[in-house]
Amino acid sequence: MSVRSVLGRRALQAVCVLAVGALALAGCSNSEDSGPAVQKVGGIEKVDSIAAQLPDKIKQSGKLVVGVNVPYQPNEYKDPSGKIVGYDVDLMDAVAATLGVKAEYLESAFEKIIPTIQAGTYDVGMSSITDTKEREEQVDFATYFNVRTQWAQQKGKPIDPDNACGKRVAVQATTIQDTDELPDKSKKCVAEGKPAIDIKSFEEQSAATNALVLGQVDGMAADLPVTVYAIQKSDGKIEKSGAAYGAALYGWATPKGSPLAGVLQKAVQSLIDNGKYLEIAKNWGVEEGALTKSVVNGATS
Repeated sequence: MSVRSVLGRRALQAVCVLAVGALALAGCSNSEDSGPAVQKVGGIEKVDSIAAQLPDKIKQSGKLVVGVNVPYQPNEYKDPSGKIVGYDVDLMDAVAATLGVKAEYLESAFEKIIPTIQAGTYDVGMSSITDTKEREEQVDFATYFNVRTQWAQQKGKPIDPDNACGKRVAVQATTIQDTDELPDKSKKCVAEGKPAIDIKSFEEQSAATNALVLGQVDGMAADLPVTVYAIQKSDGKIEKSGAAYGAALYGWATPKGSPLAGVLQKAVQSLIDNGKYLEIAKNWGVEEGALTKSVVNGATS
């Protein structure tokens, strides 16, 4: 979620930005969203050699208990029926099928996911969690996506991500864009004698997107799949600004020292090798961040 920061993701926000004649996006801070029309990828068969390595608890129950925080479109969010859906969900479902089990999704506050994994309540944490060295001290990760930052601007109103001094830029609170990237860019502006970036933090990504659509900010910075999704939902009102930059890995969190991270990594790699992984990524329009190799604990910082 953005590259989710170590501080956590977000609190739910009830306040919605409204304007006469303007479009409110993504349910206007509502976790329910009709989303794109995405068809499930079929034909995924159990791989016995990988499934045999599952911890006994999961073999016996026949399910993976997955803690997830929503909304974070398009990775994980609720459809109008209240079902948790998204790119992460489709990929985890495919992994579960590879392992011959079912994924059971339990909604959680983001900051509670890792402690609940440590307590043994969740088998897996799946919430666009960035694999970091600090987090690897608490849990292990099976990596599944390369995430970068992508800026957006209003249609025809350019903003340069490398020279946004004095501009108003929307971000979701506590994301890496909010806590690290934009503050660093702003400090560079000030050091060069230019005005600081006016960073506008919102509790939910949908509110940040709304602010850009309504012209209340000049630009927006978020994780690449999140920005692409926001553009798709904007009816042409916003567009990409500059190229995506940076690199980090999303990972599924598992108990420290458990064999589960390695099992999930092998299942993801199996889906990469048989083409199902890329098919799922393309269905959601996030293939730009697709991996060719999944690893356990791939953080570099």
